[in-house]
Amino acid sequence: MVKVKARGSEPVEQMIKRFKKMCEKEGLTKEMKRNSYYEKPSEKRRRRARKSMRHTSIGGR
Repeated sequence: MVKVKARGSEPVEQMIKRFKKMCEKEGLTKEMKRNSYYEKPSEKRRRRARKSMRHTSIGGR
């Protein structure tokens, strides 16, 4: 869970920027985009397989 506390007399716009950066770091925006539409189980398997192939090929160097 992402929490943002005000720093002194920090403007709201600055807090929103920090919140967005924290969400980006946590990967929440990617997850939200991925969950915004239905993905068939076969597509999920294909995506996971491609991801694992990338990780194995990068790690083999």
